[in-house]
Amino acid sequence: MTAHRIDASLATAADVFDAERTPVLRVDPGDTVTVHSLNAAGYTERLAEPGAEAPTLIASRRGHCLVGPIAVTGARPGQVLAVRFDDLVPDDWGYTGSGGVDSPVTRALDLVDPASRGPLLWDIDATAGTARNQLGLGVRTAPFLGVVGLPPETTGEHSTIPPRPVGGGNVDCRELVAGATLYLPVTVPDALLSVGDGHAAQGDGEVSGTAVECGMTTTMTLTLLDTAPVAGIHADTPAGRITFGFDADLNAATMTALDRMVDWIAGLHDVTRAQALAMASVAVSMRVTQVANRTWGVHALLPHDAIVR
Repeated sequence: MTAHRIDASLATAADVFDAERTPVLRVDPGDTVTVHSLNAAGYTERLAEPGAEAPTLIASRRGHCLVGPIAVTGARPGQVLAVRFDDLVPDDWGYTGSGGVDSPVTRALDLVDPASRGPLLWDIDATAGTARNQLGLGVRTAPFLGVVGLPPETTGEHSTIPPRPVGGGNVDCRELVAGATLYLPVTVPDALLSVGDGHAAQGDGEVSGTAVECGMTTTMTLTLLDTAPVAGIHADTPAGRITFGFDADLNAATMTALDRMVDWIAGLHDVTRAQALAMASVAVSMRVTQVANRTWGVHALLPHDAIVR
């Protein structure tokens, strides 16, 4: 196993998923990679005040400022890329946007008018595990990456904004903290992983469209599996096992996440799907992962100690 390090730069960053982009790093399965990514916007310096702008690494800003792609030697469609998050350390500042844009959430809450903006600027203390904003309000941090994904197809540029059932991407699941492993079905040869969109803290839903957006130093170990316990994107996290659903229809996203969790419970405990659904009804929490990214995200969470023998 080899340890690698890459930092965000014009040579290593992109704001789209693109399988035709030359990999910025090649690793072998089992290798560890430490990546320093910028915040989602790619700001290269701290904002002067809440809601201000600053220079960005990528001028086009078509999507998130990601580091990648990282090629995993030998990865091929049909396999699963396991991304284990060994450590996540946020930078010392972050921002949260709110209101002043047109979205389903802001329309429902009457916060489309730019005069309704309520941006926050945060000081982050990674050692203490806290973040405090200009209002004097603080939260506990639980760092994770919002975007961890593969190109959905072998050709063309693809937006980083919507999460996809194929390739993942902007999953925005707050449970993907250090100690979690995210399983991504491989979509293209060499996998071509891109990561970024650091979040120091976020609630389920990411309801304003942003979390505590920050730069992040992430250490992750990449391995390949030939089989997985369930289809699609799923995770094993400190909070429990997780299955995901992504769809423009919240009901469809919910059913996908539930269907795969039923499969997982049935396989774990050698029971029928109907029996697994009954167990899910008493042991699984269905959560709205995010509402902000053109596609609803839902995850089903089965805590590790929820079903006992």
